[in-house]
Amino acid sequence: MNTSLKFLDSGNSLFFVTVKKRVDDYFKANNISKYANTAMVLKTVVYLTSFVGLYFLILFEVFPTIVSLFLAIALGMNMAFIGFNVCHDALHGSYSKNAFVNKSLGFLFNIIGANVYVWNITHNKVHHTYTNIIGHDGDLDVAPGLVRVSPEEPIKAIHRYQHIYAFFLYSLASLSWFFRKDYVKFFQKTIGSHVNKHPKIEYFNLFFYKFVYYALFIIIPLVVMDITWWQFTIGFLVMNFAEGLVLGLVFQLAHLVEDTEMPNPQGDENIEETWAAHQMRTTANFARKNPVVNFLCGGLNLQVEHHLFPKICHIHYVEISEIVKETAEEFGLPYNENATFGSALKSHYDFLKAAGRVSEKVEVSKKIEVMA
Repeated sequence: MNTSLKFLDSGNSLFFVTVKKRVDDYFKANNISKYANTAMVLKTVVYLTSFVGLYFLILFEVFPTIVSLFLAIALGMNMAFIGFNVCHDALHGSYSKNAFVNKSLGFLFNIIGANVYVWNITHNKVHHTYTNIIGHDGDLDVAPGLVRVSPEEPIKAIHRYQHIYAFFLYSLASLSWFFRKDYVKFFQKTIGSHVNKHPKIEYFNLFFYKFVYYALFIIIPLVVMDITWWQFTIGFLVMNFAEGLVLGLVFQLAHLVEDTEMPNPQGDENIEETWAAHQMRTTANFARKNPVVNFLCGGLNLQVEHHLFPKICHIHYVEISEIVKETAEEFGLPYNENATFGSALKSHYDFLKAAGRVSEKVEVSKKIEVMA
């Protein structure tokens, strides 16, 4: 792996300079802040009050157990939406120009199970820089050994069925993240090309805030609620399955679909285009014009705009998306998008199906080798 991978402006592309100026002009002409507006604040209030309400309705057993089970599903989905809509923007510094507001809202990430420090490394630094680059972007490690997304990964017989079982694995995403992934990423030597060297306080923060999450969602419910251990287990798993499925689907539909590229630089090779052009080839939008999807996904369904402008609050992405699309077409760059959530889902399904099979070209070359 090239640890000093660079993006080379071999074509002297003015794409990013142009699109950035046009987006800046849009905000200036309309006298709009790039940060959260009233709609964004109301959206935040809705998600956070829903979280508190659902948590206590379940904890104090206001409704029969079967109803609480459905509330657990809603709570799991709600936590994913808080991550998408509130924490994600805050951790990028795009929610507010006030750093304290961003830090406070980003802190909620710890409460819903994820580690803020690890996220800043894996997502903000690594993923946003080396998007979809094999050996560099850790987000390509969907389920190592079980889900094959790159031709560089060894192929197994089970991969022929990954387009079916991968969706069940996605439902385990939050359990894996909160109980395994953060610890693994924290203690491994490198994350992509980033060399881990953590401040001592982050060792304390990792374990302390994980304990807070475990206390809120495991210890306190077991102590307070009048339910059996197996009833709790079902509720806890169902909550996490719902959250994991939402997380898994939204994350994958933005990068692992048919039209996105997956560069694989070898040795001292670099990416022979600008960083912005690379983002256009490796990201994809879905359901860009669907207000319900936009409300739920917090801009993660507009990954093109997010990757180009992570410092702009997602509440503005729909408005600037036409500017980005028109500019991309002007510069001969792709603007990858699926019109609906369903078409994005099908594209991801087809991507998994293709990635799980050895191509005919590879099979022929293997036959020739055997004959020789």
